[in-house]
Amino acid sequence: MKSPCEQVVWDVLPSIRAAIAEELVKRGMAQKDISKLLGITPPAVSQYVSKKRGYNIEFGEEIKESISRLADDLLEKKVDNPVEMICEICRMMRDSEDSCSSAR
Repeated sequence: MKSPCEQVVWDVLPSIRAAIAEELVKRGMAQKDISKLLGITPPAVSQYVSKKRGYNIEFGEEIKESISRLADDLLEKKVDNPVEMICEICRMMRDSEDSCSSAR
């Protein structure tokens, strides 16, 4: 059994990053630019987009909407550093009924 902190590191954060990467790719952003924006490697983005990594959690609608808004804000350059919003999405997940215990 994973502790809540382990679950965040191993399941939640990768799932959030994967969803953000997927949204940005759908909107036409290059994987190389996504990697710089999220502070991760281009191979990590590739694995997220190809669903080889980061797809352990099924998000509820509220989380999906927050991820979509973040992607829009990143593209419109309303947000320079996504860390604060990623943390907020993680907090929302932990506080919701779909909390970190929903990992597959």
